[in-house]
Amino acid sequence: MRRGRPGASPRGAAERTLTSVGAGDPATGDGMAHAAERGEASRLWYITLSVSGSEAPLREVRRALEQLAHDHPFLLTSRYAVDHAEIRYWEEARDLHDAAAVALRLWGEHRASAKLPPWEIVGLEVIDRDTYHQRVAEGYGPPPASPVGVHPF
Repeated sequence: MRRGRPGASPRGAAERTLTSVGAGDPATGDGMAHAAERGEASRLWYITLSVSGSEAPLREVRRALEQLAHDHPFLLTSRYAVDHAEIRYWEEARDLHDAAAVALRLWGEHRASAKLPPWEIVGLEVIDRDTYHQRVAEGYGPPPASPVGVHPF
């Protein structure tokens, strides 16, 4: 699976794309081919990734999250403080396992390029599109990602 807007390619990502974890032979990577043969389509998943660690300068945390959002336009909103942050975005994946696997790699894979703080992932919520909309309609779900962008808690 390729992340981002259709037709858009983040700078420096032309040679690297994140791929889905297939259920087929890991040596050949034919898991997605088998999923396509079975008629399985990608779905949208709403991801909330929480990270935490030792204190970092607020200005550096904001700059790092803004860089991550710039490099990866799929990010909807980030909230941050000196010792924790929360990132919310939509992910396209075949199933929950694939969406969670990609989300769990996000922070570590982009720690160096975005100069993210050396925090660890302390929380992950992955819900499907229907559940997201049901929660919002009932008034107890995650708040809509508005305003979009990077904001302090």
